[in-house]
Amino acid sequence: MIEVKNIYCGYDNKKIIKDLSFNVNNGENLCIVGPNGCGKSTLLKSIANIIEYEGSVKIDNKEVSSFSRIDLAKKVALMSQTSQIYFPYTVYDTVSLGRYAYSKGAFSKLSLADKRIIVDSMKKVGIYELKDKLITELSGGQLQRVFLAKIFAQDPDIILLDEPTNHLDFKNQIDLLENLNEWVKTNNKIVIGVLHDLNLVQYFADKVLMIQSGKVVSYGRPEDVLKGEILNDIYGMDIKEFMVNILQKWA
Repeated sequence: MIEVKNIYCGYDNKKIIKDLSFNVNNGENLCIVGPNGCGKSTLLKSIANIIEYEGSVKIDNKEVSSFSRIDLAKKVALMSQTSQIYFPYTVYDTVSLGRYAYSKGAFSKLSLADKRIIVDSMKKVGIYELKDKLITELSGGQLQRVFLAKIFAQDPDIILLDEPTNHLDFKNQIDLLENLNEWVKTNNKIVIGVLHDLNLVQYFADKVLMIQSGKVVSYGRPEDVLKGEILNDIYGMDIKEFMVNILQKWA
């Protein structure tokens, strides 16, 4: 499990996240929601130990800041809405980068076990037939599946998602979340994701963490968090009424 307790973090001596606590058990999807600028991405970076934090972030009762970079890569992977492409690697080569944490050195060859994991990861997200294509030739949806396969090849215990469905069409959004949900439930893993679309949150989340100005506003099951005056206050509008009115247009 992962336990976040009383953490503070931010940038340039300014605290963005303030005294925030929550926990997630294996086999659960947690979605983090809240208005723009409330600290959602900052929170993910502290969990991944990309930025320094005060307080405690523990994975299986061990402080994240005490992990070596290699050992942390075996535990946690971060997937953002866009990943920069520096080199025109093939799909296979890109996915194989997920095995770096398990290699014996920068120039070591992939083992047979590594190759099986890479192939399985590509097949899992439906991109095996693209294995020899350059990633610079792919659509946005295909590229996101490549980066998801790379994370599956990394085989972490926790995947952190920073708005991964932005710029994807509806089908690719659902495909991405269903792949992740199957991975969580089948392997007893954890996903913690920042999502803006509350319909997708309702569809995907086992738990929801709602934050505002870096502090916890509500935490629990989607049906408990995504209702009532708190939700309306956070977003400055009647979300449920808006959703119901839209749904009626489909009737």
